[in-house]
Amino acid sequence: MRIGIRLHDSAKAPLDERLKTVHNQGFTCAHIALSKLFDDAKYSSVSSLTPGYAMYLKNLFAENDLDIAVLGCYLNLANPNPEKLSQIQEKYKANIRFASVLGSGVVGTETGAPNEAYRFEPACRSKEALDSFIRGLEPVVEYAEKSGVLVAIEPVAKHIVYDEIRAREVLKSIASPNLRIILDPVNLLDYDNYENRREVIQRAIEELHEDVAVVHIKDFIVKDRELVSVGAGKGMMEYGDIMNFIAREKPFIHATLENTTPDTAEESRRFIEEQYRLAGGQ
Repeated sequence: MRIGIRLHDSAKAPLDERLKTVHNQGFTCAHIALSKLFDDAKYSSVSSLTPGYAMYLKNLFAENDLDIAVLGCYLNLANPNPEKLSQIQEKYKANIRFASVLGSGVVGTETGAPNEAYRFEPACRSKEALDSFIRGLEPVVEYAEKSGVLVAIEPVAKHIVYDEIRAREVLKSIASPNLRIILDPVNLLDYDNYENRREVIQRAIEELHEDVAVVHIKDFIVKDRELVSVGAGKGMMEYGDIMNFIAREKPFIHATLENTTPDTAEESRRFIEEQYRLAGGQ
C-alpha cells in the first residue's frame, strides 16, 4: 500500500518545501487539487495547464520520491446550465491533457448534484439526475480514452452516485476501461446508515472491487445528526474490512489520507500502517 496525503492538508509553504515535508513524514504519494494548492487562480486555470507546467510538477514530485496519485478536478458534471456544463467539461479535458504529461494515477471527480449550486437535494437520488451525470461524464471519459488517462469517480452519500449500485450503473452505461473508482468508505456513510457501516462498506467492496483504482482514507465523528470527517484514527471508523480488501486484492494501491492536519498527519499514517499490518498487509 502506497500511503499518501492530500497535498493541501500539509503545512502551507512553497511547493518544494511542502513536498519535502510530506516525504519526510513518511508518505509516498499525494493527491493534488491545483485550485486548493495555490491561492492564485492562474495556477489552476485552463490556459495555465501547459506541458511545461506539468513537467515542472512531475520533476518536483520525482525529486522527493512522491507519486502523484490523483489530480483532483471536483466540478459538477450534472450542472443543468448547458453553457456552464460545457465550460466544466472543457476544464476536465484540460486536466486530462495535463495529467497525460504529469503522470498522475487518475483524474479524480465526485459526482455532482442536479443544480448549479452543487448542493444536496432529494433530486440527487433520482434517475433523471443519474442520467444527467452520465451524459455529462461520457464525453470526458471518451476524451480520457484518446489521451491514455484514467478518470475515477468517487461515490459520496450526498451526491448523485451515492452508493455502489449507482456507481456500477455508471460503469456499465459508459463501459470504458478508462473509467475507474475512487473508494472512500466514509463518503458512503451518512447519519441514516453509519451504524451499519460494516455492511455498507462490505457491499461496496463486493460490487466495485475490480474497478477500484485509488482508496481515500479518513475517519468520522457524529455531531448534531451529521457526520463530520476527521483524520484516520480520530473517530468511529472501523478499518478491518477496507484494509483486508487492500491486503487481499490491491498490492501497491495508492491510499491517500484525508482531513489530516500538519500536526496529525504522521500519527494517522502510523495508525493506518498498523491497521494494514493487522490485516496481513506487508
